[in-house]
Amino acid sequence: MLSYKNTTMQYQKLGKNGPVISTIGFGAWGISGRDWGKTDDEESKKALHQALDSGITFIDTADTYGSGHSEKLIREVLDERGRKDKAIIATKAGNNFYPYLEEKHKTTPGNPDYSKKHLIYAAEQSLKRLGVEALDILQLHSPDDSLLAMDEPWEALEKLKKDGKIKHAGWSVQSFRETDQAHFLEEHHDLIDVLQVRYNLLEREAEKKLFPLAQKYGTGIIVRIPILFGFLSGKFSGETKFGDDDHRRFNLSPEKLEQYLLQLESFKPFFEEHNKYSMAQLSLRFCISHPACHVAIPGGKTPEQVKENAVSSDIDIKYEDFPTL
Repeated sequence: MLSYKNTTMQYQKLGKNGPVISTIGFGAWGISGRDWGKTDDEESKKALHQALDSGITFIDTADTYGSGHSEKLIREVLDERGRKDKAIIATKAGNNFYPYLEEKHKTTPGNPDYSKKHLIYAAEQSLKRLGVEALDILQLHSPDDSLLAMDEPWEALEKLKKDGKIKHAGWSVQSFRETDQAHFLEEHHDLIDVLQVRYNLLEREAEKKLFPLAQKYGTGIIVRIPILFGFLSGKFSGETKFGDDDHRRFNLSPEKLEQYLLQLESFKPFFEEHNKYSMAQLSLRFCISHPACHVAIPGGKTPEQVKENAVSSDIDIKYEDFPTL
């Protein structure tokens, strides 16, 4: 029997400059209506309501998720609740989807634009969609090294902060570049309040250089992909297939699934020893057990998934108790 009762959501400050938030958040890409297969807006809103009812106070989204649809759903739920919840909303900008709004695409087109003009425009549009006067956190949305080497992205964040349009500046580190991009934190740590990082039981590159730097500078760490696109829920096999409108067709290709399944073999004794909790719950607990990490942002398409995720905040297993890779 899995444990869902008698648990308490835990809270901590998101780095030295960030707000106090729940250690389990809500990742809102999966409710965007695009890139994750078919979704139902009413069910998505129920999941968001459940997150807030469960004590989750941190929601992560992006302007490009469903071309603004994720942000709009979040606003609808907060409005339905009379804006009484102390929810912190982190969004992102840098993928210019606006030229494609009248076109139909199975998955979101990539169109990186980290110019100062676009980032300021994008932030202003997110303000409108979310119905707020200032964004709690705006993150650069996983730019590559050449874009991070430009002055304009950082100048845009500085101006948005100065103008009171964003409260905190963030940057979502490009997947699999956690070490190679770490020097940008050294260069911009005075501006960057939070980092969003790919990190989970099977992918720990961030531990090598990025996490020590974040701890040195007091940078808040948001852990994305904590359940590896659902793989660490234990529900996928080497035969799992995804639709053409689901990004996991590439990110969890048959070759990658085979690789991850092999890696997972060594963790089976640990999961069996702690079978009071689900594999997803233990995987989430791992992410927030690292001393550099402040919040993990699993997705949740249904209230049941959100309830399961929330339990992870209060599991009493320390980082050193988890198996090494």
